[in-house]
Amino acid sequence: MTATLVAKNVAGGFAHRTLFEGLDVTVAPGDVIGVVGANGAGKSTLLRILAGDLEPLEGTVSLAPPDAFVGWLPQEHERVPGETVAAYVARRTGCAAATKAMDDAAAALADETSGPGGADPADVYSAALDRWLASGAADLDERLPAVLADLGLDTTDVRPDSTPMTSLSGGQAARVGLAALMVSRFDVVLLDEPTNDLDLDGLARLEQFVHDLRGGVVLVSHDREFLARSVTRVLELDLAQNTTTVFGGGYESYLEEREVGRRHKREQYDEFAEKKADLVARARTQREWSSQGVRNAMRKAPDNDKNRRRAATESSEKQAQKVRQMESRIARLEEVVEPRKEWTLEFTIGAAPRSSSVVATLADAVVRQGDFVLGPVSLQVDAGERIGITGPNGAGKSTLLRLLLGRQLPDAGRASLGANVAIGEVDQARADFTGAGRLVDRFSERVPEWTTADVRTLLAKFGLRADHVERGVDDLSPGERTRAGLALLQARGTNVLVLDEPTNHLDLAAIEQLEEALDGYDGALLLVTHDRRMLQNVRLDRTLVVERGRVTEV
Repeated sequence: MTATLVAKNVAGGFAHRTLFEGLDVTVAPGDVIGVVGANGAGKSTLLRILAGDLEPLEGTVSLAPPDAFVGWLPQEHERVPGETVAAYVARRTGCAAATKAMDDAAAALADETSGPGGADPADVYSAALDRWLASGAADLDERLPAVLADLGLDTTDVRPDSTPMTSLSGGQAARVGLAALMVSRFDVVLLDEPTNDLDLDGLARLEQFVHDLRGGVVLVSHDREFLARSVTRVLELDLAQNTTTVFGGGYESYLEEREVGRRHKREQYDEFAEKKADLVARARTQREWSSQGVRNAMRKAPDNDKNRRRAATESSEKQAQKVRQMESRIARLEEVVEPRKEWTLEFTIGAAPRSSSVVATLADAVVRQGDFVLGPVSLQVDAGERIGITGPNGAGKSTLLRLLLGRQLPDAGRASLGANVAIGEVDQARADFTGAGRLVDRFSERVPEWTTADVRTLLAKFGLRADHVERGVDDLSPGERTRAGLALLQARGTNVLVLDEPTNHLDLAAIEQLEEALDGYDGALLLVTHDRRMLQNVRLDRTLVVERGRVTEV
């Protein structure tokens, strides 16, 4: 079925804070709308409102027809303990909810229990059955294994009915999430950071899936290349200016139009401010002249009260009239509000004393993990060398990093780490910032020489303010944990920097700032990423591709 989703004058946020307001957007069949904005601008909140999972602070969201299927896939995979792959997919696709609703309706029909509002149980069951069929639940079990296999998840290793989601790696979970999307039967699809943890093959499949959809799509993504290839319109949530704007055209068109718009607003304000300052200065001069004129007239006038009063009055009235004219011109100026400066993530990467000239060496190194074999690998990383590493999920990139950093011994061959190596790392799981402890305490443990006040000040520069640092780290969003990891890079010196999918959960402005920081970093760099724009923008000396346990240079 084709469906249209309409949001009118929608405001979103929390009771104590409005994130956006006055939002109007229509999602028609064939639309692919990319939602962009800084972390905290309300992108995920907007998707929840459109999905009906969260009530807007004001405004309305309507769906035509009302029984259309809206699918919302949150950015985190919500792996429930004990939930199998099949159960996870059924939940993500809405099939589980549709099945439960049909079973409840069937039970009510058998008991001849009237439905909500006294509805005929036969009608309730009929509607539930139609929705169950529309969700694709009838043949989900038959379709899922083929899709998983096509995505490279061998069903002998990942058994849909028995393998728990909690046992999967991040890359495997991402592919199961993609499989859930591909077997879904949504009329309108809402995707929150769908590219996270996907390799290049997964990204290509996601792009093709979005391209082939007949229904409307609203997506939030930090992947600039994915946005450029997929979206037909861009909805910007500008937290600094408190505006919501829909830009026609694709992502590249949005970037150009946004830049032109911002430049025009700044020019309009500068012109207004200059004109107002000139009029205010002229009015001030007129007042000074008025006061000076009265004093001069008083001094030069004949020594009698009548002439003195007349001279003072005439001079005062003329100058006062000019002052009133200036003030009137100032009042008639059309007020132009100064564009507020956006908060930007500005940071540098702390430097450590130079390491030995050779940072790490692998000589015919082999690692065996069950049926998987990495190597033999012979590789040398020199001080200051910048290496990009890419390849499919599960190909051995993380194993290669562990070998290079001395965290895993090879089963054959040799691996050695140079002297005076100071490693700084943002790992894919953001493991430095997981658990129940407060963020300020966890950070302080890693920089014990810092005072608590200095820790709070640094974290504030990364957008992690008082309400963030007091939270348990597990209560932070993925983007907030990533920013904490970047803050740690600034706090501690490093001469070997390891970034494993650093763009996951960062907003677009923060990714660009990270790229700038990397440009000024002069230590060794090991960059693992599937972000195609980052691989183009970051200066690299060479690129390694890891595939099926083999490492090749391209």
